[in-house]
Amino acid sequence: MTKINKPLFAVLVIYILCFIFRFIEYFIIRTDQTFWGEAFLHKLLGIVVLFIAARLYNFKAQDIGFNKNRAVKYTLMGLLFGICIYVLAYSIEIVIAVSNKNFQSLQLYVSSYSVDKNIGNQTSLLFFVICIIGNIINVTMEEGIFRGLFTKMLEKNHTFFVSVLITSVLFGLWHFIGPVRNYFDGSSSIEGMYVNIILLVTASGFIGFKFALLTKLTGSIYMAMGDHFVNNTIINIFHIVSSTGCDELMFLRIAIAQSVSFIIVLFVYLHKKDCR
Repeated sequence: MTKINKPLFAVLVIYILCFIFRFIEYFIIRTDQTFWGEAFLHKLLGIVVLFIAARLYNFKAQDIGFNKNRAVKYTLMGLLFGICIYVLAYSIEIVIAVSNKNFQSLQLYVSSYSVDKNIGNQTSLLFFVICIIGNIINVTMEEGIFRGLFTKMLEKNHTFFVSVLITSVLFGLWHFIGPVRNYFDGSSSIEGMYVNIILLVTASGFIGFKFALLTKLTGSIYMAMGDHFVNNTIINIFHIVSSTGCDELMFLRIAIAQSVSFIIVLFVYLHKKDCR
């Protein structure tokens, strides 16, 4: 395995390269605002960067978390974990809507995700397929890069905790581009942009930390990929409709889901660590 000189610097170079791809797609190509409804091009390029970097540093697939051993098992575990958590979150949101006497229905259609709402209403099977494929590309790239490659590189010079802290901060910052674009497009005030950046970056950072713990617990990125896939997909296809709008408490739903899942994963991680 090739020695990595200044791994933090190498991580930042790769991160900036991937972020440039992300910036170009969000501000220039705007794939998520087209027929596709998904910003997937920079994720595909990110997978290419992941492959090149792994070859450059002589990482095998299993070194960065793509371990074939129990891949199906851990993927299914991640999917099941994510589904159970969101069943709880949706249930709480529905109970709140019912108690306020404005719950109407739970609907199935494809939308594009925004910070505090969903946009669009597509019911064609084609859009469900695009949503699923787009999120598979997304979790492969983000888990492969952040929880796989970056963590592996940083652990050459840093402890697991420090490595995860760095990758979680980077993962949080990865998500600020959406609120910034909304502001420049005129769909958000500058105050709204700041609030959404703080909320989204903080939440994404904690979610990234949770995914890193799942990766450490299982020895692969597949359970994190499964959970990540559910987190990204379910809010785009299952919608709570009330008499005053749709998905009005979506951020609360996500906050409940991620808080509960983070606590569970952290508890299991600390328990297993104490048992060693």
